[in-house]
Amino acid sequence: MKDEGQIAGAPKTFSIVTLGCKVNQCESESIAASLEKSGWAMAAQTDSADVCIVNTCAVTHKAAMQSRQAIRHFRKAHPDAWIIATGCYAQTDPSALNRITELDAVYDNVQKAYLPDILTRLSNGQTGDLPQTNQTGCEVNNLPLSKKTRTRPFIKIQDGCNAFCSYCIVPHARGRSRSLSPDRILELISDYDKAQYPEVVLTGIHIGQYGLDFDPPTSLSQLLHTIQNSGVHLRVRLSSIEPMELSDDIIDLAATSHRLCHHFHLPLQSGDNGILKRMHRPYDRDCFADRVLAVHSRLPHAAIGTDVMAGFPGETDAAFDQTVELIDRLPLTYLHVFPFSPRKGTPAFQYPDTVPDGVIKERCRILRQLGMNKKIAFMKSQIGQVLHAVIETGRDTATGLLKGVTSNYIQIMISGDDCLQNTLVPVHPEKLGDGAYLIGKTTESRLF
Repeated sequence: MKDEGQIAGAPKTFSIVTLGCKVNQCESESIAASLEKSGWAMAAQTDSADVCIVNTCAVTHKAAMQSRQAIRHFRKAHPDAWIIATGCYAQTDPSALNRITELDAVYDNVQKAYLPDILTRLSNGQTGDLPQTNQTGCEVNNLPLSKKTRTRPFIKIQDGCNAFCSYCIVPHARGRSRSLSPDRILELISDYDKAQYPEVVLTGIHIGQYGLDFDPPTSLSQLLHTIQNSGVHLRVRLSSIEPMELSDDIIDLAATSHRLCHHFHLPLQSGDNGILKRMHRPYDRDCFADRVLAVHSRLPHAAIGTDVMAGFPGETDAAFDQTVELIDRLPLTYLHVFPFSPRKGTPAFQYPDTVPDGVIKERCRILRQLGMNKKIAFMKSQIGQVLHAVIETGRDTATGLLKGVTSNYIQIMISGDDCLQNTLVPVHPEKLGDGAYLIGKTTESRLF
């Protein structure tokens, strides 16, 4: 490992790679924006960097392995850089990372918030010492405004989780649920609105628990109504929300306002009640179905996605069939499919009745095919409709067309001038394109 003093006097260039969830992506953008505000420059893809940061993930064995691979890749690509690991893997298993010889420093999820400050002090030849802590109760930090690096920026409104599902390491990595103040959220949204961003994504580890840690408590629904009444013009998208926390009030707000995207992601994990109970999930298959159908009845064209896990210990053929049957009959739009990954420190790590790897692989294949069939059917159903899409920065390299994301989470390619980038426009899907996206056209009239 290199000594911290070796980055003193460096020309302040950095590179950062992110593993895992939208919260990690949001935090990486926060680190990058803070460093740039302090005079650092993001290294070009082909250039060497003085500091390389790997924002790690620990949710599965594969994510941890990819985190280690990213560290080694950085060392190969940037042999003289100071290599740093942070994030959830750094929080839950710092000793494993400290054994990687290519790595120079490990900072946990609390210390992550201090990285811009510590790196700036180190580059100026000052001490970079931080309190050595492995606590997880850090405040909710958010992305400062910087140059436009993303058409639809994330705002982290909440962090942590109190659920402790039997398979999940995240509460150990992120701590208890805690929320960002409504005033700060409105300030960020207003800033993005003034900067003419067409959409923001509200994200967190468990956003359905938003505001319950306040005194007096508030709720996600109240926050959304506050945003709706604030006078901003941009569109708001929710990240994943637990099914029992998607209230009729939130669905009604989406149905009556063009501010809230017609897109809900409701994790299922299993369609078998016995497995759900063993997972410590706080709902059953009927509750999940009720919420999906509630969305569909109010918003027939809404996208409804879900997460599903294959091969949880004790998942028999009959239990798996229950999952397939439930997904097949519900108006779901897409699936995120994961094989069960035992994580040390969780109850499920020691559960008996493990499912053979070959069986898990085949169940994942079946679920992914089912998900693709549903996705294609949903996109075909939108041909001939008038949708509203945020046109992203840049063009598709294969077709040269502009790329957009509709309110109901469909990727669409359209022809048009570059002035449409970073705007919200009406689009008219005409046909299904290769790679499971739609091709269409626009009237080239901004909505706002």
